[in-house]
Amino acid sequence: MSETQVEPQESNEQSTSTAVDAKLEGLYAHKVGMSSVYNEEGQFVPVTVLKVGEWKVTQVKTTEKDGYSAVQVGLFGRREDKVSSAIKGHTKNAGKGAHVLREIRGEKTPEGVTVGQAVSLESLQKGDVVRLTAKSKGRGFSGAMRRWNFAGGPASHGSKFHRRPGSAGTRTWPGFVLPGKRGPGHYGDETITIRNVKVVDVNPQEGLILVKGPVPGARNGLVKIIKQLV
Repeated sequence: MSETQVEPQESNEQSTSTAVDAKLEGLYAHKVGMSSVYNEEGQFVPVTVLKVGEWKVTQVKTTEKDGYSAVQVGLFGRREDKVSSAIKGHTKNAGKGAHVLREIRGEKTPEGVTVGQAVSLESLQKGDVVRLTAKSKGRGFSGAMRRWNFAGGPASHGSKFHRRPGSAGTRTWPGFVLPGKRGPGHYGDETITIRNVKVVDVNPQEGLILVKGPVPGARNGLVKIIKQLV
């Protein structure tokens, strides 16, 4: 019998293409610190460096199902044994190791966004105007002068009224301190939003965003970055 030679057939299997990253109306990043750069005109520009981590879409919310439109994103990268069981179950379709969950709301849910997609750093471009929201530094219990920038009393000898807040009471009527009276107390640790902030540069390779000027909060603080219509 003559031997039959079988020619090898070419595989028709196509290589799986990488998923397209999701472009949203905003991002979350951690504050690295302040630096400075020079723009095209050679002007000195103070900037804050923000680091974008491994964020993925963990849930897509719609008006019909949830009552409002939003994209929930999660920050991945933590060891699985350091993540609670509730978050593990919630993010099982997106991946393992999520330890921060946040939302980016909008008037309507972006088209083509699915659970498990990585959030693209190209959601922001150089020159965009954004709104930044972050927690300010907590400074503990502080006096009225430091907390509210009161001027205080005379600093000379014999005044006996240097750093006191002044009178806080009333007369017989109403007979109590009015609500909202500024005095000593917990200073800082508040949610602060600043608007009309310009994106100076975006570095997708390093995952960095440079925004003009200072940003509220301490280093490693989480900052919400939302595109702003000009």
